[in-house]
Amino acid sequence: MNETKENIKTRFKYNMSFYYQSTIIYFIVFLLYMVIRGEFVEDSFKLLTRDPIIYFFAIIVTVSLISLLYNLYFNKYMEISEDKVSFVNRFASKSFQLDELSEIKISYPRQGSRKRAFRLIRIKLKYRRRPVIIRPYDYENEDELISRLEELKEKLGN
Repeated sequence: MNETKENIKTRFKYNMSFYYQSTIIYFIVFLLYMVIRGEFVEDSFKLLTRDPIIYFFAIIVTVSLISLLYNLYFNKYMEISEDKVSFVNRFASKSFQLDELSEIKISYPRQGSRKRAFRLIRIKLKYRRRPVIIRPYDYENEDELISRLEELKEKLGN
């Protein structure tokens, strides 16, 4: 069971914090609006069913909750080993061997800029016209992800 450095696979789970935060915030705003509209403006909750803003907030909370559950169900992650990059979800897996990759481009934020969310990694494949684009911010432990892809980039020699 001793694995050398070359056989170690590093798994990077899809970052779900955005979905959790947005669902909670939308739900809190929905509840606050219901309480303020029902208690302080109308003195009862009877007229809340006629308010279109309530329906709008309910739709937003529902869509946010569905997207959270969808992403939890698919359980997406990326796996990087010394010789391949794999994108895996509950039902499928797509792997790219090191010899299939032609180039890895890692964009770095400009000096003084804190826009880590807009950082991109482009993996150019030999048999495909369009590159595979990865946003490291979308995965947990993004700094380690970038360092692992930099190691693969050095192996490619570009």
